[in-house]
Amino acid sequence: MEKTGTPQQIPFFRADIGSEEIESVIETLKSGWLTSGPKVKQFESDFSDFVGAKYAIAVNSATAGLHLALEAHQIGPGDEVLVPTITFAATAEVVIHLGATPILVDCDPATFNICLDDMKRKVTSNTRAIMPVHYAGQPCPMDEISSFAKDKNLVVIEDSAHAFPASYKGRTIGSLSPATCFSFYANKTITTGEGGMITTDDETLANRMRQMSLHGLSRSAWNRFGAKGSWYYEIEAPGYKYNLSDVAAAIGIGQLKRAQEFLDGRQAAALRYRAAFEDSPWLEVLDLTPNVEHSWHLFVIKLKLDKLTIDRSDFIVQLNEAGIGTSVHYTPLHLHPLYRSRYGYTPESMPNATSVFERIISLPIFASITSEQVDYVVAEVNRIAAENAA
Repeated sequence: MEKTGTPQQIPFFRADIGSEEIESVIETLKSGWLTSGPKVKQFESDFSDFVGAKYAIAVNSATAGLHLALEAHQIGPGDEVLVPTITFAATAEVVIHLGATPILVDCDPATFNICLDDMKRKVTSNTRAIMPVHYAGQPCPMDEISSFAKDKNLVVIEDSAHAFPASYKGRTIGSLSPATCFSFYANKTITTGEGGMITTDDETLANRMRQMSLHGLSRSAWNRFGAKGSWYYEIEAPGYKYNLSDVAAAIGIGQLKRAQEFLDGRQAAALRYRAAFEDSPWLEVLDLTPNVEHSWHLFVIKLKLDKLTIDRSDFIVQLNEAGIGTSVHYTPLHLHPLYRSRYGYTPESMPNATSVFERIISLPIFASITSEQVDYVVAEVNRIAAENAA
């Protein structure tokens, strides 16, 4: 296809903040209550109802949520936690911060979710937990993971930073495991700018995570600024500063009401991409597993480098020149200096992830992307591929 005219500017993502969210923030600012307060309580209640969990604890990031969930399960020195190598830094970093050891697991090359066979091979007598990541928003095979974890007496903590709203065999992600951690970062389906949520059905866990999210203060401390509160509090544990603000929660309340709208927009774009690329001689799309509802946080293509004369970096440069924002999710953890030097990983340690990493590009996807913008991205991907065909 011949390229004509001025390139469009299609960002990799764009947040969609509506009038209700803006008015809610203004209301919060005028109320004088800016830190954790009534808006946070409402956001937690609305979110737990949405996913079907008994408890929701609002935090300032999904990273904080993962840290709190591990701490509440008393993960520490001498323990091992199974973590997929294809994930953001946070999933493994929180394990390290608690003095435990992240054991990296290869990916399924068809979905990029955790490889079950490699996961099973890497369990030792020191393994305490599995942290599956729902890559791009497609749920992992939770039946198999949960069954295996139960058999080996391991806890499952889901990194669901990508997977809201999503479901597995009719059950909403957030209602399946002892703890599930969500992200509301700016590029997620719903956003609070920065923020996250932990869901659980376990009251003891919920109480511990809530307490540790605010300096390990006694539960009464949460009410000390209210009309019936008190200046008095007690420090019961060495906690963290992970609470969410009412300003952020005010955005989240309105965003949550629009979650299905946002999902519909992302799904329409994703299905349009899939239909356009399914027979491409130059690239592949990730497999879809049955009986799941994908959140479409990311849309990832895999280049067939043997069919091209350029590599992934050159492909991205040409997309950027065409006005198309892109990203790469992710450089596998075992290829980073920290994990190579501290734990001895090599590219050969996780062959599936090493192989697919060189080929992947994340294309623009967000709720308000138009069919015309998707078609432009498709046309430019095909043009670049055709012009550089081997």
